[in-house]
Amino acid sequence: MASAKDRVSDAAPYVKRAIQDEELRESLKSAYATARSVYGELLGGRTVTAAATRVASDQDIQEQLRSAIEDLRSAADRIKAPQEEAKKGFNASLLLVGITLGILFNPVTGPDTRRWLKGKIFGSDEEFGYGGSNGDAA
Repeated sequence: MASAKDRVSDAAPYVKRAIQDEELRESLKSAYATARSVYGELLGGRTVTAAATRVASDQDIQEQLRSAIEDLRSAADRIKAPQEEAKKGFNASLLLVGITLGILFNPVTGPDTRRWLKGKIFGSDEEFGYGGSNGDAA
């Protein structure tokens, strides 16, 4: 089980983002206010059965719940956006490296590709070998 310090340090980026992002704060405030309003209307001296019946039949309560859920989704999307962008960049880089390695070390296309790349990097005039025997005696 994670210690309290670990849980706080895990939440720190979200708290920092909530402090800096005005739209995120507004979404959270709106969701909280709406949920509190719905809670007060539903449980104002009613039993659980009466509250459930009211949720099922009252269009105004259903609309308020939808609004609170939408505000929470908006806040969650604002929090997740920077993390997903970083993951997309890493995944794209990883894909590019994989494709490059696949082309360079493919038994069919690899030797020609490496020769072409060697010519572009070192120039066609310069001799460069991979340490293999090419028939010359040294």
